[in-house]
This record gives sequence, structure tokens and C-alpha cells, in this order.
Amino acid sequence: MNEFSLSNRDLVTTSTEQLTHKQVQKARKGRRISSNLQNKIKNALEQALRDSARERTFSMAELFNYEP
Repeated sequence: MNEFSLSNRDLVTTSTEQLTHKQVQKARKGRRISSNLQNKIKNALEQALRDSARERTFSMAELFNYEP
């Protein structure tokens, strides 16, 4: 998100699913989040980039890199 200059608000307003600022903030801080929430954030990020004509798809490993 930092690479594309996107804020939490950009993802929340772009998302068609229920996504809150608090959920996005948790993900940005690196806290563990559920796979369902990871999918919502991935979809919102891809939609935000599509809206700004910088279309790109991501894998879950690119976005979330939790260590065991």
C-alpha cells in the first residue's frame, strides 16, 4: 500500500465487502488476521489499483508474510 500511496481510507471506500479502518490497520501493522479478512483486503487493494489505472494482481504470499 505504501508503494502505491494508498491509505486505509482508500481501501475501505473502494471495498464492496464489509471492511473497516480497524481491520486494515491491523493488517498494515503485521498482526495476524483471518484468511477471510486477508482475501477482503487483497480484493480491495486490487480494486483500488484498477480504479486508478494501475491494474495489478497479487498473491497472498506477496501481501501477507507471517513467520511460523
